[in-house]
Order: sequence, then C-alpha cells, then structure tokens
Amino acid sequence: MVDARKPAPGVHLNSVDAVIQQAIHDGNIPGAVLLVGHNGHVIYRKAYGNRALEPRREPMALDTIFDLASLTKVIATTTAVMQLVEQGKVRLNDPVAKYLPEFAQNGKDDVTVRQLLTHYSGLAPDLDLKMPWEGKETAYRMAFAETPEDPPGSRFSYSDINFIVLGALVERVSGQSLEEYCERHIFVPLKMMHTRLLPPAAWRAKIAPTQYDENEHMLRGVVHDPTARRMGGVAGHAGLFSTADDLAKFAQALLNSGGGILSPLSVEKMTQPEQPPSAPVLRGFGWDIDSPFSSNRGDLLPVGSYGHTGFTGTSMWIDPTTQTYIILLTNAVHPRGKGNAIALRSKVATAVAAALPLTASEKDALRWQSITGYNEAQSATRRMNTRNGNVKTGIDVLEEHSFDVLQVTGRTKRIGLLTNQTGVDADGRRTIDVLAQAPGVSLDAIFSPEHGVTGTLDTTDVNNSKDAATGIPVYSVYGAKDAARRPPLEVLKQLDAVVIDIQDAGVRFYTYETTLGYFLEGAATAGVEVIVLDRPDPITGSFVQGPVSDAGLENFTNYWKVPVRQGMTMGELAKMFNAERNINAKLTVVAMEGWERGDWFDSTELEWINPSPNLRSVTEAALYPGVGLIEGTNVSVGRGTDTPFELLGAPWMKGRELAAHLNARGIAGVRFVPVTFTPTSSNYSGQKCEGVNLVLTERNALDGPELGIELAAALRKLYPADYKMERMMELLVNQAVYDGLVAGEDPRRIAQDWQEELNRFEELRKKYLLY
Repeated sequence: MVDARKPAPGVHLNSVDAVIQQAIHDGNIPGAVLLVGHNGHVIYRKAYGNRALEPRREPMALDTIFDLASLTKVIATTTAVMQLVEQGKVRLNDPVAKYLPEFAQNGKDDVTVRQLLTHYSGLAPDLDLKMPWEGKETAYRMAFAETPEDPPGSRFSYSDINFIVLGALVERVSGQSLEEYCERHIFVPLKMMHTRLLPPAAWRAKIAPTQYDENEHMLRGVVHDPTARRMGGVAGHAGLFSTADDLAKFAQALLNSGGGILSPLSVEKMTQPEQPPSAPVLRGFGWDIDSPFSSNRGDLLPVGSYGHTGFTGTSMWIDPTTQTYIILLTNAVHPRGKGNAIALRSKVATAVAAALPLTASEKDALRWQSITGYNEAQSATRRMNTRNGNVKTGIDVLEEHSFDVLQVTGRTKRIGLLTNQTGVDADGRRTIDVLAQAPGVSLDAIFSPEHGVTGTLDTTDVNNSKDAATGIPVYSVYGAKDAARRPPLEVLKQLDAVVIDIQDAGVRFYTYETTLGYFLEGAATAGVEVIVLDRPDPITGSFVQGPVSDAGLENFTNYWKVPVRQGMTMGELAKMFNAERNINAKLTVVAMEGWERGDWFDSTELEWINPSPNLRSVTEAALYPGVGLIEGTNVSVGRGTDTPFELLGAPWMKGRELAAHLNARGIAGVRFVPVTFTPTSSNYSGQKCEGVNLVLTERNALDGPELGIELAAALRKLYPADYKMERMMELLVNQAVYDGLVAGEDPRRIAQDWQEELNRFEELRKKYLLY
C-alpha cells in the first residue's frame, strides 16, 4: 500500500505549479490540492491557494477534506456493486428489477445493472427538483417511477438517477445502509480514515466549504449536490467526503489489481470498455474512459487510462500504462458557484504526463498506448474511420515471391483452383490466367462456388463447364444437395494442392466460408495441400458481432460455431476451421501485405468486384450482416432492385409506421426512410412493397447482427398477423435468440445475453489472427 504522506524527493512540477496558480489568479478556483503517484510512490503532493474565501479566508492545507461530488459514483457505489458481483449476489447483465422489483414500472423491466453502471439506461440526468420533496425513500420511489427518455442501451446519457438506483440496490442486497456498507467494506480496509458519507462535525474545520445554498448558508460538511442533500446526505451519486491522501490509497489499490478490496478481474471490468460494443462513448463500470467528460485525461495520457470528475471541482485520473494517478481536488464552486476547473484538469494532466520520470520502456508503452485508431475499443470517438492503404492480396504476394509455395523440386505441381470473378491480381488479371502461366505449375482444375465462376448466377442449377480462355475444366461446387456442394474426391486425388482465391463477405451465412471448410475436409481425405491466397474482410477485421451459432446446427450457411460477423479473413478462418474441427489438412496461407484489421474495403485501394450479384458496394456489405439475417422470412430485402440490402419491404408493411418505430429505437449508425418499391425478382417480384430505405450514417457504430434482431422484433411487434419469422432460424441458428424474439424480449437485452459467448469466441479467435 502506498504511503501517501511520503513524496519521492527531487521531483519538481514547476509547470504544473504555474498552471494551478494561474487558475487561482483568474478566479477559477480558490485553491487546490494536487497529489501525483507513480510506480507505487507519491511523487508530488502540494497545496495551493485558499481552502475558503468566505465568510473568512483560510489557507489550503494538504489534509483538507473535500466534497467529492460525483467521485462518489466510482469510489463508493461502483466499488460496492462490484464487490456484490464478486460475491455472486448481483449479476451485471441481470435486470435491475430482479433486485428492486419496484424499478420495473414504466418500461424499465429490461434495464440492466450494466446499463446503470455505464450510463446507457436511457434515464434522465436527475430527479425532478422543481417540486419540494425530502428523504431517501422518497427519492428511491421517484427514481423507480422514472420513464426512460431514450430506449435503454441506445445512447450514452450521464445520469445521477442511475447511481441513485445503484445505491438502493447496494442497500437492498447487502441489508446495510450505503454509508455503513462502504465504511465497513471499502474505507476501513484501505485505512481511508478521512473518507466518509455524512462526515462528523469534528471534521468541519478541515472541510473545504463549497457554496451558499438557497438560504444563503455556506455549505461546509453538508453535501453540495441538491438531490443528495434532499436525500439526507447519503446517495449513490454524490455525498462522499475525502482527502487527497485517502484517494491516493484507493487509486493505488486499483493499480495493485484491487488492493484486497476487489479482485483483479473486477478492476479490469470497471476500467475497460463495457458500454454497448458499437457505442461511440467509452465507459467502464462507473469509470470514464473516453467521453465528453474525459477532459481530466489531458492530451498525453492514453485512451485505456480511466478516471472521473466531480461537479464541485474534484477529479482523479489513473493510468495503468505508466502506473500513474493524478488527484486534483478543488472547491471550484466556492463561494457562489462561478468557478470552473474543467480546463485546469486537462492542463494539469498534460503537464504531469509530460514531466513524469518515465523509463525508456514506459515511454515506449505510453507512445503506443496513446496512438488511437484501429486498436481502440470499437467505435471510440477518436477511432480512425478510413485511411489510404496499399494492400497486396495473396495472389500479388505469391507473384512477387515467384510462386515459391507452389514449387516442387524436380517436377511440375498439379493444382486446382477454387475461385470466381473476385480472384484477380493488382493488374486485373484473373488468378486463373496467372496460375495457368506460372512456372513449375500445372493448373488442372477450376472449382466454382455459389454464383458460378463468373459470379453472375443466382440459382442452385450450376453445371460443370470449361473455362473459355484456358479450356481448363470447371467443376461446380454449388447445388441444391449437399453432395453437389463438396469438391469431388476423384478430382482432388489427381492434384497435389488446391489453391483458394475468393473474396468473402465477412458474414457467417455467406456460403464461401462453408465451401472453404468443405475443401479443407476434402483435401485432408485426399491427402492434398490447401493454399489460401488471402483477401481482406471487406467490413473490417476489427468487429466481432452477433450471436454465436449453436452446436449441432451446422449447415451450408453455418459451417461452425462462429458469430454472424467474425472479423476474420478467409486465411484466418481456414486456420481456425482446420484446427478447431480437427480436420488437420496440410494448410498454407499466403498472407496479404499492408492490410490492417480496421480497414474497410475502401481503405485498401483494391478494386471492388461484386462477390455475388446482390452485394454491390461496401455500404451493402456493411448492412448485409443485419438485413441478410432476416431475408429468409417473408420480406423483400431489395433483391431485384438497384440497392439490395439497403431496402426492406413487403406489401403488408406500412413504411412510415415502420420507419418511425425503428428511428425511435435509436439504433446506432443507421436511419430509416419510408419508401415504396417494386422488386423484379425474389420475394414479392412484381408487387408494390412499402417499407424502409436503410441509410448508413456511421458504419463503425453499426452492430449489423443486432440490427437484424431489431428489424425482426419490429416486424413481429407491428405486423404479428403478417410477419412469418420461422425461417429466420435457418440463418440465425441460435435457439436462445430466436426464443427471445418469439417472447417479445427487447432486442438490446437479447443482444446482451449473447455477449458472454461472443467474448469466449473472441478469446479463441485470437489464436488464429494473422494481422
């Protein structure tokens, strides 16, 4: 445990001193206490200015006790909730109503503990203070009766009500008052002897006053937050008082993997992104990571560090990368609420980070952690959306290396090629033609997947043929029956290797992935090698989304237990299928050069070639994991129009009604416009359909598979007599998700329920990533 009273000698932060003194001079704060910890030691600890200006001037002291305001949320309430989670008394994904049944009223029955902790509950920022009311129980009744302002899970909205409810949950589950619980289980174990909800009168002289209240009484030792004050000074969102030295003990406990009050896993959960995966604001449980409230991170500390602020002028930021914490306590609201510490927090954090006595390895870690981009959590506000890349696909790399993996000493290597119109090199030459002319190679067979070797057929009746340019036989591996979808063993046995060069769509139910698996199986049986010439996942390799398919439901659109959007290339999938399904074929992947996991296809400088007739753009590819999920049901998804997968309709839909419902759901990354269209093929060919045009507004924010669940739930709710959902299981292949839809569960709740299994898949997936 850190000794917060023994700063390391020889550390000077003159630039920080100047910044704080300037804020005092400008009247932004009356004074401050700054404490900086690094590598387990306090390296700077200083008091500035005055503790009080009115009714009389008092100098600031290091042991000043501050009203922490919203730091209460993370020091007290979040820690208490996570302790209860560790004890198995609370589950983060459970509805709050499981523990507080009164909370279920007015559309909150599916709001989860997780959503309260991350501020994605949809609840208002605060309780109504326009009417007079008093007492904690009154506040709880008001909070339980609140109606969400936004659909739960749809939008970040910082809310004191979230933590008022969490305070009630701690009391209900633990059987202790919030102040009693926190003192016994947090403050006393950490020897935080000057930290308390409801500070005793004996502390008053050392407490920094805040502001005159509505009766012109200076608040000193009485909570500043008006809601917490009406609640009697004890609330989950505000009311805690503490010193910089005590907060240093707490910060060091977190850096020490919990310091005896929490497990390392709980600290990880609290301080890593736990908001909805596609949300643009990053929050841990309680803690802020990257949001509009993150000013106290400054310019140099990385996303991945975490902290929180308090309205009175308090703040704390903790950086695991450099093992550093910055505690800045002020009473900026003193004496009449006109001060402001927001700009000061940022300047102090930046100056401290610049002056840290870092080792070379720490500086290197900080540099890399500070680079925001593809590896940040999902769609962080600083996430790079596009870049101008220069990607070489597997066929280009193979050519550059003189077809080395195809060479056999002393003889010609007989190969087959699974490909279609997407198999071209950087000069636009077909892989068929490149390999037909490659030295030391004899291209003896071509295999064509769904849609044929030219990618234009939309039928199961695809026959064998010959390639017009080379005369090489083309064997179709697509048809209505399973046998027609597998490579003929008698052909494979005549080969030394099968080369695969085909552009996937990055979606589980796109049949090229199953065809890949079938070729691995066939090659293993025939004793031939598989060589995958890798290509990009067109919708990035950085998003892993949707329910994992159930075991035992394998079919041509579900080769193995993967989520709808797996964020993997064909080469990576081949490695995973080969190992996890115990196929054990001889496998070589010719990796791309220059591709990054966050690249959308339009960042690669590669030419877009439709991988199938109805995927005609990157936009349609982005929408496909969602809209495609329901195309097996009785709807039109725009096949037979100029914009397939950008449309959804049927003769029985009402476009304006459906658009209004979906837009009200606040689905991230997409908007809905009422339309009328008449498809010329597929479902409802020649019939006038009403429905919606899906407008992609932020592709990095869209969770495609969750969009599919939203669409199915909306159609089932609005048109129960017309919408036939049964065939959705063919592509969904997850019984729990389907049952949730049938039961009318909220789509966001359904999506949250699949997250645990999705997390397990992500861990498995890491073993097979090439980029």
